Amino acid sequence: MTATRPTRDQALVLLQEYNENPSLIHHAFAVEAAMRYMARQHGADEDEWGIVGLIHDLDYERYPDAHCQMVQRILAEHGWPAEYGRAAMAHGWGICTDVEPLSLMEKTLYAVDELTGFIAACALVRPSRSVCDLQVKSVMKKWKQPSFAAGVNRSVIEHGAAMLGLELEDLIGHVIAALREVHERIGL
Repeated sequence: MTATRPTRDQALVLLQEYNENPSLIHHAFAVEAAMRYMARQHGADEDEWGIVGLIHDLDYERYPDAHCQMVQRILAEHGWPAEYGRAAMAHGWGICTDVEPLSLMEKTLYAVDELTGFIAACALVRPSRSVCDLQVKSVMKKWKQPSFAAGVNRSVIEHGAAMLGLELEDLIGHVIAALREVHERIGL
């Protein structure tokens, strides 16, 4: 089967076929938004990056013990280009795969995946429960509290920012801006 460039609609159908949990779907939308925003910052293909963000955790709900391992197979079975599967695998580098992020798209996905969750957690403890009034300094204050969102791997985010040549605060600012664009879709 020859790999064809998938559409967002195809990605959404696949995401919903493999995931039912609303939180995971909101996370996929958040990562999609961050990837689209970052693609614009770099003059890259916004649709490609956004679709990769949308499907990056495709295997998480159905195959939690093989997360980042099954997504490449699933995408290949659907005729998707290999770089989409590789990017999804690379976002788990050092955690559930040994696939190092090499391309700018892969490095960006690696950097923003966990960060979207951390920023969402920061927004949810605000009186507004929204990213619309969330500031970088508020996120940084929570960042320094190890007990806050303790499941978020801060070292992955820091390493991802460094891979992109960004200060952590700058990456946080970009992701906040991206999430504001889709705040209604992701419930923030």
